[in-house]
Amino acid sequence: MLNKLLFRNQDKKQLIIAMIGAFFGITFLVTSIHYLIKVSEFGEGSEILGPNTIIVQKRVTDANILGMSSTDFSKEAVEELEKLSFIEEVKPVVSNNFDVYFETKDDKLPMKFGTDVFIQTVDPAFLDVKSKDWKWQEGDESLPIIMPRDFIVMLNTFASAQGIPQVSEDLAKKIRFKISIRNKERTKSEWHYAHIIGFTSSVSAILVPETFMKHGNDNYSDGTEQKITQLMISGKEGQFGKVEEYMTENGLESRESQMAVSRLKSIVGTLVLVVLGVSVIAVFVSGLVLLQYMQLLITRNMYEVRTLMRIGYHPNNIVGKFFVYFMIIFGIVIAVGFTSFLIIKVFLDEMFESGGIYIGEEMTMWSISALLIAYLSFTISSFLTARKGIYNEY
Repeated sequence: MLNKLLFRNQDKKQLIIAMIGAFFGITFLVTSIHYLIKVSEFGEGSEILGPNTIIVQKRVTDANILGMSSTDFSKEAVEELEKLSFIEEVKPVVSNNFDVYFETKDDKLPMKFGTDVFIQTVDPAFLDVKSKDWKWQEGDESLPIIMPRDFIVMLNTFASAQGIPQVSEDLAKKIRFKISIRNKERTKSEWHYAHIIGFTSSVSAILVPETFMKHGNDNYSDGTEQKITQLMISGKEGQFGKVEEYMTENGLESRESQMAVSRLKSIVGTLVLVVLGVSVIAVFVSGLVLLQYMQLLITRNMYEVRTLMRIGYHPNNIVGKFFVYFMIIFGIVIAVGFTSFLIIKVFLDEMFESGGIYIGEEMTMWSISALLIAYLSFTISSFLTARKGIYNEY
């Protein structure tokens, strides 16, 4: 009876327009937050390098071949990169200054494989593989290594040609290998068992802990100066375009796969941020319209409100009626908006997957949190608006 009395003088056109605006705003808000997070996570976990990180080297030109310029990075060049506003961090990729021979050393394997290789080490802060096993010191039983994913392809190609079983990445991690290091003259050497803890498509060399590289260079190097031909660069979030522009202007290059992922994340991330901004504005404006509608409704029913208070109704009871009414309306908008997001998500996930972008189907906590924050914000605002409008007449 009280509801019929308080809400009979409504212009539902304004209410419907506000609900439609809030519906679209909520739908786009959840969608944009979800895919902004998913796109930013794309490429992580499947690669060794952390987010926004690429390996760069100088582009080889005719001048390099003729000895007129160098592909090495000087200390000054590294310091110049570190000063750039769009660069987060720069670290050298250190290579071996000694000979390395790598071979399988597992009696369970039906094949034997061995080859000369080169090894590298990178700063652990750049590694996306967080393992307590990524460490080594003299006397350890086995050396942890990170293997190029191309190695598995090469190993399986060799196995296929020999008519023997191929190996998966999980199986490869269980294989025991042997790494022999020696000086250029091969007058002294040593060997170590090794095991794989991860794979990467970003680096062409076998990665070893820094302590092992230092041990090899200190004991088996021919004494020549260590040359830095590659750098690991971590760009600031959303500024990959500036990184790419700098690389083009200064003759630097990186793996196309790394560039493609970083470029994709930068472009899609920017687009999603625009949609997110529009969504926030839409939710905010539609919320204001709903609150204004509440104020208008209270004003139109001021005679009924005063009459109810005169016959003994406490203002809090009347405030509660308006508050609950609009919370139900906003709750319906959120429920319908979230349902629409789930439907849209099915099509977008399929579209991303068909395009070769595997971002996972699980929900992100931030998208759910955005709904809760929007609902809580409107709850507080609607209560304060209703309370102010009713108590002004108390």
